[in-house]
Parts: sequence; structure tokens; C-alpha cells
Amino acid sequence: MAKIPPVTPFRLRDTDESPRGGEPGQHVVVLSGLSGAGKTAATKLFEDLGYACVDNLPGELLPGLADLIASEPARFDRVAIVLDVRAGDASVAFAAMRGALEGRGIRPQVFFLEARDDTLIRRYSESRHRHPLAGPGGIATSIAHERRLLAAVRAEADVVLDTSDLSLRELKERIFSQLWQVVDPDQLSIQLISFGYKFGVPLECDLVFDVRFLQNPYYVQELRRLSGLAESVRAYVLDQPLARRFLAAVEELLDLTLPAYLAEGKTRLTIGIGCTGGFHRSIALAEEIGAWLEAQGHGTVSIFHRELERG
Repeated sequence: MAKIPPVTPFRLRDTDESPRGGEPGQHVVVLSGLSGAGKTAATKLFEDLGYACVDNLPGELLPGLADLIASEPARFDRVAIVLDVRAGDASVAFAAMRGALEGRGIRPQVFFLEARDDTLIRRYSESRHRHPLAGPGGIATSIAHERRLLAAVRAEADVVLDTSDLSLRELKERIFSQLWQVVDPDQLSIQLISFGYKFGVPLECDLVFDVRFLQNPYYVQELRRLSGLAESVRAYVLDQPLARRFLAAVEELLDLTLPAYLAEGKTRLTIGIGCTGGFHRSIALAEEIGAWLEAQGHGTVSIFHRELERG
């Protein structure tokens, strides 16, 4: 089960193979998402990793860029291409870019960043930047329009990240954890996110399980300051009969649905496990479900505990 790796000099894998197609060691990222969701910060992170970053290139020039990347793999072994509504028709530009790369034997990894409306509005208010789709309807209308325009790109993304509650360091860790994954095309890339309902449900979740029905370790004095990663908290949660019944039900559901998702061509699945604060029950159960998924060979599994540092 893939944990978030330490922040160290980046490498794709120990072999010389490319995890996404193309020449050995070559990795191309397409970075898209909502304006204000953190694409600029993510681009800087890719630059720090040694990626050549291309931002705001007109859609008409994208096929030429794909030619250049494919023709000089040694020079362009790591490339991050930012593609959003500024390219014009984003879905058409994305399809053209992806098609151009894949037609040259390069399978790009697509990241999509998003955030809640209230977060995006606050960020624009604080930065005083102009939304690229700004019009008479105001910022909320522009955000809604942008979501519609980018819906097709989001649906094709390999990684969807909700940045609403992420610090820069957490964003870096989330990106790092996904870059280190090498996903077999015949497997699902499964991400488990533990979270606290009082901080909001992660937008990127496909499935959400509410575990607030279980007894809360928060009310046990000696457990309150320990997270769900502590063995004593884990035992307190998992020893509850309801927890075992819940896990059996979830495992039966996933056994049924995961092969069907894969058969339908789905390549990624994000599962949210939520409790009140996201510090005890959800963490313990996310770890347990993740271990089961890995043992069953259902796919590549990663876990992110969103509220861990809040505790």
C-alpha cells in the first residue's frame, strides 16, 4: 500500500522503463483544473522536480509541442503542460494534446485541481486577480461556467485533487504520492482519503462512507490526543462489533463493484472515509480498508489522511 513518500529528490522508478509510455524514463504531465485551485503552485513544484513547464500555450500550438517532446526525449524527459480555459475550448485542446502525445507513443499523466466555490471566491477576493471568464454575472457565475467547460477534462484525469484545505506542503505530498505510483493499465488506481465532516467532504471522492455511527475514541481521555494510526486507537475502533460488520459490508460492496468499474474503463477510484474530526475512526478504518484492498490485489492503493495535522 503506497504511503506518501518523504520529500526527497524525485525519481520515477528504479528501472529505466517509462511508467506512461514513450521513451524510457520520459514522463509527461498535463496539469489542468479550475482557476484559483492551485495550478500556479503546482507548476512551481514540478519546476522544482526538474520538469520543463509550459503554461498558457494556445491550443493551435499544442500538436507542435507534442512533436518536439516526442522527437527529443532526452531533452524533454520530464515535461508538465498546463492546459485550462485560457487555451480556448479546453476540452477540444485537451483531446488534441492527449491525442497528439499518444499518437507519438507518449501516455501523459493528467492532473486536475479543483476547490470548493467558497474557497475559490475567497482566494480571488484575497488576490484581487481577475477570473479568466469574468463577466457581468460575478465570480460565482464564472466559476460555475468554468466547471462546465472543464467537466470533460476532469472526467479523463488520472488524478483529481481538491485543494480547498491543503497547505502548500500537503499539495506537494499529494502530487509526490501520485507521481511515485506506477499504475498497470489493467488495474485501478485507488486512493483512500480519511476526512472530518466538520471540515467538508473532499470533492474528488467517488464513494463516501460515513463512520460517525461508531463510538468515538475522542471521548476516551487516554486516546484523545492519539490518531487512528496508534495501535490503541485502532484496537478501540476495530474491536467494536459494528466496525467489523461495517468492514465486511464495504468489502462485499468493493468486491462487487471494483471489477465492474475496471470493465467499464475506469482507471481511478477515490474513496472517502469520514468521521466527525477525521482524526480517529476514519483514519483507522481507511488504513484497514487499504490493507484489505492491497491484499486482495484490487489495484494500486494510496492513503491520504487529510486532517492528521489538525489533531
